[in-house]
Amino acid sequence: MLNKRTIRDFDSLNGKRVLMRVDFNVPLQDGVISDDTRIRAALPTIKFALEQGAAVVLMSHLGRPKGKDPSQSLRPVAQRLSALLGRPVRFAEDCVGPEVEAQARSLQPGEVMLLENLRFHKEEEKNDPEFAKQLAALGDVYVNDAFGSAHRAHASVEAVAHFLPAAAGFLMEKEIKFLDKVLSDPERPLVVLLGGAKISDKLPVINNLMNLADKIMIGGGMANTFLKAEGYELGDSLVEDNAIEQARELLLCCSGKLMLPVDVVVADAFSNDANSQTVTVGQIKPGWRALDIGPHTVEKYRNQLQNARMIVWNGPMGVFEFPKFAVGTREIAKAIAESSAISIIGGGDSVAAIEQAGLADRITHISTGGGASLEFLEGKTLPGIAALPDK
Repeated sequence: MLNKRTIRDFDSLNGKRVLMRVDFNVPLQDGVISDDTRIRAALPTIKFALEQGAAVVLMSHLGRPKGKDPSQSLRPVAQRLSALLGRPVRFAEDCVGPEVEAQARSLQPGEVMLLENLRFHKEEEKNDPEFAKQLAALGDVYVNDAFGSAHRAHASVEAVAHFLPAAAGFLMEKEIKFLDKVLSDPERPLVVLLGGAKISDKLPVINNLMNLADKIMIGGGMANTFLKAEGYELGDSLVEDNAIEQARELLLCCSGKLMLPVDVVVADAFSNDANSQTVTVGQIKPGWRALDIGPHTVEKYRNQLQNARMIVWNGPMGVFEFPKFAVGTREIAKAIAESSAISIIGGGDSVAAIEQAGLADRITHISTGGGASLEFLEGKTLPGIAALPDK
């Protein structure tokens, strides 16, 4: 059981500067934020530090800029955060250097400052210790509340934790608590639902959860590779030929646990406007491709979800970006929301399906880190978590 020190465990934050890594990597177009979920997710930790009499210096990356790119500045995030907190948020034009240090030192208790995009410096992604030392100079203690970046060994995530007294924020603590429970003490039956395009992305998770889960249900494009391994003809469906052998091995070793689609919605082109029909998995004609799970599969999966005591879902059941082929994903989202099980959902499209259906408040835990939650469930040690001391 992971038991990391949290922001609650510091003796006192009164008069201290809290250097906090958050995940403000929000969708931003022409300076407009289309979804502020990640900003809202950090509010409890930020507010707690302010209530304890601290000043807060926030740092985050945004996108994948090559050097300093004004279109990926965090300035609009500072404005949105200010509105959400109901207090001014200062914005630093850089994230390191004498000027930024002076700004950080001048912060009074209750004041907040957001640094410019960490990835404007290539040293961030190189986990450069000198760069981390410069970041550490901006605070008295370090708090990591960016679970979405915990699988990256970057300077603001890993190296900086070695230069200051460090702890997890509330969001990080919550993510660790739920995901660790899946691996160390799951409620049973534990049902895992995996989707998305590629089986190669999810093979390590399947391998790690194989002995833990009671059922693993497969959907999305990755199901095609398993079906091909079973000998079905799949027309023009997406199949990862180089993963067929691994899929075959998994089917042999755990045929009772792995559940595959029994029917699919097929189309004659990869388009929302394509002609479509529902067929059993053995009847996909040449020139047609599977783009969603069919109603019988939804029913079969729903029955398993109703009996589950714990559900983990990552990845859509079909081509979710086309409304015509998002039905399976939406129906699964509904079935999970109706279940009385502990439900844990990660991955962009799965989370989007839950939110679009207005079901987010009926899910026990929505993970803020798709890649990080997958790596955690693979059993990997995440650098950002490993760098934080135990209680």
